[in-house]
Formats: sequence, structure tokens, C-alpha cells
Amino acid sequence: MPREFSRSDRVASQIQREMAEILRTHMKDPKLGMITVSDVELSRDLSVAKLYVSFLAAKLPVKEAVKRLMQDVPELRRELGKRIRIRVLPELRFAYDDSIERGMHMDALLKGLEEQPKLLRDDDRDE
Repeated sequence: MPREFSRSDRVASQIQREMAEILRTHMKDPKLGMITVSDVELSRDLSVAKLYVSFLAAKLPVKEAVKRLMQDVPELRRELGKRIRIRVLPELRFAYDDSIERGMHMDALLKGLEEQPKLLRDDDRDE
């Protein structure tokens, strides 16, 4: 019977949980605001982990905030190594996840459509 989830899926899920906790408790930079890890993609050989993050109440532009996280990678990776038992800890890379912003934009567009006046139906038109 095949496994439901591959090893890389299970490791990615654990990295996501642990990194979310590490960023919540160890990142004390108020300019970054609250950091959310929305997804983790692992390479097939588990050597590279790409973490998708979003920032709430950040006082920095997105590129600068991601750059700050990348500067802290050695410390974050060391802390992750204490929490996860894996032979080779993957290299960490951060990327901004703009899905929340895109969702809010789509929601605003849909609300704008609802507010527009309804078009006349064919049977309501004066001929």
C-alpha cells in the first residue's frame, strides 16, 4: 500500500510548523511585524527549502523584509536543526507570498461588481 504523503511533504510540513514557531518566538525585529509561513517547498533531494512568507504590520518594504530574513538564515537554520532530527538540514530560502494581497484585490473587484447597477434584462427593455 503506497504512502499518502511523500517524505518531502512530511519534512516540508514539519519545517513549516517549526519555522512559524521560531519566527514567532525568536525574531524580535519590530520592523518586520508578524511573519507568517504560508508554504514550504522542498527540492527532491531535500537539500533546499523555499519558505513562502507574508508580513503583517511590517514597517519595511517587502524586498527589504525578505532581505532581513535572509541575513538571519544561519541563526534560523541552527535553531531549526535543534528542533528537527534530519540527517542533512536543508538550505533555507525565503520568498514573499503575495496570495493574501491578490485575494484581497480579487475580493475588492468582486465587491465593486456587486455595487454596479444591474443591467436591464431583455424582457425589461423598452422596444
